[in-house]
Amino acid sequence: MKKKIISITLSLALTTCLLYGCGSAEATSSAETVASQASSVASSAAVSSTTASASTSETGTTSVGTPGEMSNEEIVKKAAEDGMVGNWGLGNEYEIKALLAKYGEPTDYLSQAFDMDGFDDGSIELASAMTYNELGLVKNSYEGGYSYGDTVGTIDMNEEGVAMLEDNIFCTKTFAKENPITVKAFLYASLKGWADACADPDAAADIVYKYGSSVSPDHQKYMATEVKKLMETDTNGNTVTDYGHMDEDAMQQTLDLAKKYISLDDATAASKLQALSLDDIRDTSFWEEVNASSDGNFGTPEKTDISIQLKWLPQAQFMGYYVALDKGYYKDAGLNVTITPGGGDISETTAVNNGTVDFGQTWVSNLIAADAGGMDLVEVSQLFQRSGLDLVYKLDTFKAE
Repeated sequence: MKKKIISITLSLALTTCLLYGCGSAEATSSAETVASQASSVASSAAVSSTTASASTSETGTTSVGTPGEMSNEEIVKKAAEDGMVGNWGLGNEYEIKALLAKYGEPTDYLSQAFDMDGFDDGSIELASAMTYNELGLVKNSYEGGYSYGDTVGTIDMNEEGVAMLEDNIFCTKTFAKENPITVKAFLYASLKGWADACADPDAAADIVYKYGSSVSPDHQKYMATEVKKLMETDTNGNTVTDYGHMDEDAMQQTLDLAKKYISLDDATAASKLQALSLDDIRDTSFWEEVNASSDGNFGTPEKTDISIQLKWLPQAQFMGYYVALDKGYYKDAGLNVTITPGGGDISETTAVNNGTVDFGQTWVSNLIAADAGGMDLVEVSQLFQRSGLDLVYKLDTFKAE
C-alpha cells in the first residue's frame, strides 16, 4: 500500500563527526568523540525495562482526550510501556526523553529509521516526525506519501512544554571575531532571502527544486509552507515578525533540557556542559545590528568568498539561502556564497569548526554538545522559533476504553 521513502531531513551531525582534514587533529578528535556520544542512537532492540524512570517532570500542557480518544499522557504511557516510541537519536531525542520523563516513564526509545516504514508496519506506535517532512509524508498521498490523512494524531513538543530549538546559523567564535562585517553581511542577505521565502513559500519551493531538490515538487511545497510556520511562530504560539530572533526563554529552555538529558562519557566535557551559559553558545550582537539596518551597508566584508554547510540535502528546510542566492542578495552584499549540501557522513559542526566551511545550519542541541566537547562554535541567528518535532500515532491504536 505504501511506498518506501527515504525522507531524511536530518544530517548525521553528532553521530559521525568525521574530519575534513583541517584544524587541530587532537582538539577536533576529542570534540568529535564527545559529539558522537551525545547523539548516539538507541539500540534497535526492544527498550530495556530496567532503565530507571526519571525523577523529575517537565512543565507544559497535559491534554485531556476527547470522548473515545486517549489523552496525550495515556498515549505516551501506553507506547512507552509497549516499548514502541521511536526517534532517530540525532539531537532531538532529548525532547522525547523530556516528554517520557514528564509522564513518569523510562527515557529509552527505539531506534527509528529515516523512512516511516516502521510506523507504517506497526513496529513503532509513537514515531518521531518533523512537521515539515515526515508528518507530511505520513498524511499525504503524493509521491512518496503513506496516505494516512486524518487517521493519525500528533503530540506537539511545544504544547507539551519540552520544546528545544532547532535550525540556526552558526560559525566559529574566532571567525566571528576576525570577520564581523562578513558575518553581518551574510546574515543580512540570508535573512532577506528567508523573508522572501516565507512571503511566497511556493515560489521558494520552486527555487529550491531548481537547485537540486532531494524530494518531489509537491512535498517540497508542503515543506516550504510548514517551515514558514516554524520561522514565524514561537514555542507559545505567538507570531514572530523579526526573522532570526534569538528568544531568551526558548533558548534557555533548550540549554536547560540539553544539560538534563545529554549524556557525555568524558568527564571534562560533561562538566563543561553543565557550566555552559547562553552567552557561551550565542552572540546576539550581530543579529541585533542586522535587524536594525535598513540597507545592509556594514562596510567592506573582510572575506568575500564564503560557504555554508547545510544539515541535509537541498530542500525547503534551507529555502532562505537558495532564495538569497537566486535573487542576487549575496552578490549585492559583496559576497560570493557557496551552499554546500549535507548528508551521509557529513557533520556541519565539524566542517565549520575545522574551517572547511565558514557557516553552518544545525540544531541548538548539536551546537551545545559540540561546544561541550571542545569546539569553538557560536550561534549568530536563530531561524526556527519553535520545535518542529511531533510524535505521530494511528488513531485506531489509541482508542479510549
